[in-house]
Amino acid sequence: MLEFLVHLLVSAGLLFVVGRIVNGVAVESGKAAILGALVLGIANAIVRPIVVVLTLPITIITIGLFLFVVNAAMFGLAAAVVPGFKVKGPVPALVGSLLLSLMNWGIAIIFGV
Repeated sequence: MLEFLVHLLVSAGLLFVVGRIVNGVAVESGKAAILGALVLGIANAIVRPIVVVLTLPITIITIGLFLFVVNAAMFGLAAAVVPGFKVKGPVPALVGSLLLSLMNWGIAIIFGV
């Protein structure tokens, strides 16, 4: 349980940073960042696998690049649900999801999680 909470708080912090870096992504408060990270985690755990299976043919045709679009869609979905977390279009969603993934990966590498 503690590991989950730490991961949630780290992801929320990184989401807040993404909101400051990416033009078109706004995270208005810490509460919005925490809720955004939670909803994004739930969307990635439940909705994303279904979408990945449904879009498998296009993912194969694009040699996996369509998964970036799926990640951006999950990022946008979380922003649509969480008040105080806004994404203004598909390009900021794509850049924001990519940056958040890279930062989460970097944190995992640094701390060996």
